[in-house]
Amino acid sequence: MSDVLELVEARLITALGEPDARAAITFVGTDRIDVLRFRDESDVIRYATLGMSDHPMTSPTAAVADPLRGPRAELVLTVRTGGRGPDLAILDEVLRPLAVLAASPQVEGVVVTPGASLELGGPLWPGASFSSVLVAEPGGLVEDLELLEPMEPVRFLPMLPMTANEAAWKRVHGAGALQDRWLRHGTDLRDPVRAGVPLTG
Repeated sequence: MSDVLELVEARLITALGEPDARAAITFVGTDRIDVLRFRDESDVIRYATLGMSDHPMTSPTAAVADPLRGPRAELVLTVRTGGRGPDLAILDEVLRPLAVLAASPQVEGVVVTPGASLELGGPLWPGASFSSVLVAEPGGLVEDLELLEPMEPVRFLPMLPMTANEAAWKRVHGAGALQDRWLRHGTDLRDPVRAGVPLTG
């Protein structure tokens, strides 16, 4: 594990506690992506990627990838379990889609930023009504990790699951408008079986 990833894992543990499980996933032509699972004393589970931040993200229009400069990030998904919804074995199927998203900067040359939509190409886990996620602003759950200059900080980006209708509505009206609608309707974005927010009225 690189020095950067050791620091990233330490920051995750400081913020979320010790992980109770992890999975390592490797795609052809990419470095390994780990997905760590954290469980607290309530019914909240968090999944965090580890590996995406080892290299800075580079715009596909850049002539040469800078090995030091550029934005770095990891992804964090929070899900509330409990008496309803899929069991843990089903929720853990999210590990591969998260790893796919974390590998996308290496595979597709995309730069993942707050406000962006990331398409999954299928449900977030089996039976889920979410097939894309909204990238939210970092800094709330896990603080940015400062690195030695000229490297940029590692940002821990929350992933907010979207239904297909929400994703389509967001494309027209923007991320801020969708988040305002979620807030206005008291949407629990951690609920794995929530319905889509009303998009009219």
